[in-house]
Amino acid sequence: QVQFVESGGGLVQPGGSLRLSCAASGFTFSRSSMSWYRQAPGKKRELIAAIISTGTATNYTDSVKGRFTISRDNGKNTVYLHMNILKPEDTAIYYCNAGFTYSVFNSWGQGTHVTVSS
Repeated sequence: QVQFVESGGGLVQPGGSLRLSCAASGFTFSRSSMSWYRQAPGKKRELIAAIISTGTATNYTDSVKGRFTISRDNGKNTVYLHMNILKPEDTAIYYCNAGFTYSVFNSWGQGTHVTVSS
C-alpha cells in the first residue's frame, strides 16, 4: 500500500536550517509529482512546495519562496525539503504526498514536527 515516512524535523532557532526527508513507497515514485504540506497548530493543512517527476520544475507558496527548496532522488524514492532562514511561523507538522497541486492519495504519513523557537 501507499506509504510516506517523513523525518528530519526538530527544534531549531529562528534563522536556522533543517532538511526534511520523505521516503515513499507503494506507487511509481519516479513518475509522480511530489509535494510537501504543513499543518500549523489550529490551522488547516496547506500545500507549500511541489516538484514534478523529473525534478525540472518546482512551485512554492509565497510564504516559503526563496527560503525553502524541494528536491528529489528518484533512485531512493525520496523527496526532500531544504528549509533555510526559518521563522517561528514555520512551526508545524510537515507531510509529503504525491501530486503537484493536490494530494493524490488519501493516506498520509505521521509527519515530522518542526519547531522554530529561541
